[in-house]
Amino acid sequence: MQKSIRWLMPLSHSNDFHFKASARDFSVHEVPLYDFSGEGEHLVLHIRKKELSTWEMLDILSSSLGIAKREIGYAGLKDKYALTTQYISLPAKYEKALATFDDKRIKILESYRHHSKIRVGHLKGNRFRLRFKKVLGIQREKIDSVLDWIERNGSPNYFGMQRFGRSSDNWLEGKDIAEGRKRPRNAKMSEFLVSAYQSYLFNSWLSLRIEIGRLLEDFSERECEKILQLPTGTLTGVSGQKQFFKLLEGDIMMHYPYGRIFHVEDIDEERRRFLLADISPTGPIFGKKMKRASLRAAPLEERFSQEIKIARGSRRYAWIFPQDIERRYIEERAHYELSFYLPKGSYATTIVDMLKGDTRLSP
Repeated sequence: MQKSIRWLMPLSHSNDFHFKASARDFSVHEVPLYDFSGEGEHLVLHIRKKELSTWEMLDILSSSLGIAKREIGYAGLKDKYALTTQYISLPAKYEKALATFDDKRIKILESYRHHSKIRVGHLKGNRFRLRFKKVLGIQREKIDSVLDWIERNGSPNYFGMQRFGRSSDNWLEGKDIAEGRKRPRNAKMSEFLVSAYQSYLFNSWLSLRIEIGRLLEDFSERECEKILQLPTGTLTGVSGQKQFFKLLEGDIMMHYPYGRIFHVEDIDEERRRFLLADISPTGPIFGKKMKRASLRAAPLEERFSQEIKIARGSRRYAWIFPQDIERRYIEERAHYELSFYLPKGSYATTIVDMLKGDTRLSP
């Protein structure tokens, strides 16, 4: 497998505005999966943090309250370089200890009683707010144009670069662990590094599928098959599909924004539902018990397939539909303010990359 694979965006342009993730210009607000019951043996805290990762926040709470970190429940990890809110849970017996808790980087906004611990994945999604600076007239037009495209078509669901560590190479260590060439430092770190490797493989597969859409804008189906070294007939009839992400027989779809998975059998019907954002194609998270694509979609997936026996496999949305996109341009400051909602597991940085027109390179 190549060590360098282009992760391409569906729009190609260059847009040099300024954006740096910080508590002033980037905020993330978690949307819970369910309402809290108001009673029970668990205490749910709605927390706002800044300049802390979720892990760092949990370390502080664990130390300050005298609670084992494993007793604290959380739904997802939030960015360090942002102002973020999220929900965590802890046994209600620690409620009194919270009265003396004080850390300027952590604020408890609200608390609720609930009957169960919050588990990883117990969130609907996140609401993001971003501020771009040095946005001049032509740059504003480019941002508006891409956002118009996203509102009509949706967005690729790449794992964000922050998934791969500061040097963007932690997936290599995960690969070594998965293939038995390296002993893990500890179970938690091993799981994280192997998941980075799984994420890398997913992004590599998604890059190939995105490139099909781009090439078919300029080349015939047969020419595209030759360029990408695909089996003859893989793309027969595909160019007639109007949506950017082309569906293939044997692709695995999932009801959107959650639900059961199933293979594509009737291309016309599944394409119609995809255009309505009722269903969306999924990509491979390689591992144990992963449901695989079949028919014409199988060779594209097998190109990146790796046998990862120490991690569970799954399917991940390849294409998502950002919602509630709101934008405001402040001309006198050359600021562009943007907010939108994404389902859980999706990265706002993918949207930023599309707006900037970046072509991202893996290590």
